Amino acid sequence: MAARLSTKPRLDAAAWIAAALDALAAEGPGAVRVEPLATRLGVTKGSFYWHFRDREDLLRRALADWQTARIAAIAGQTSAGGDPRAALAGLVDLYARAPNPKGLAVELAIRALARNHPGAAAAVAAVDAARLAQVAGLFVAAGLRQPDAEARALLLYSFVFGQSLLGGRRRTAAIAAASRVVLAL
Repeated sequence: MAARLSTKPRLDAAAWIAAALDALAAEGPGAVRVEPLATRLGVTKGSFYWHFRDREDLLRRALADWQTARIAAIAGQTSAGGDPRAALAGLVDLYARAPNPKGLAVELAIRALARNHPGAAAAVAAVDAARLAQVAGLFVAAGLRQPDAEARALLLYSFVFGQSLLGGRRRTAAIAAASRVVLAL
């Protein structure tokens, strides 16, 4: 007798984590549930329990993956070497002029979750600290004193994330003008 092969796809933990982050971004924390995710992925709940103890385990690992990826991203975006002013301008261009709607949706969903979820709050705090430290380091390398560099890093991130939340038509000229103010050294 030949063994029956399952026609259901096999998923690794990373696929479940990606689906959880997508659901979180699209529909909020309530969408991160085993049955809807399994349906979305076209697999059984058994696949979930092969990789995770429960929903909270999935959330914990999804937050850890997001945190690791965001910290690695900012490290990569700020440690290319060379002119720190060019690196800062590149960072503003990346975030302010060419927004990533999916990335922003995930970021906002995790920040919303952080209001009531200690694990999400810790992940957000770690990402914010890494972002601000990396950017402050660029401002120091560009000639600012540490306290001024830290303040300017806060302004830069407030600008790049804040302007992405403004609705309506993207006002390229206003964004460019604001970028020059934030980056003025």
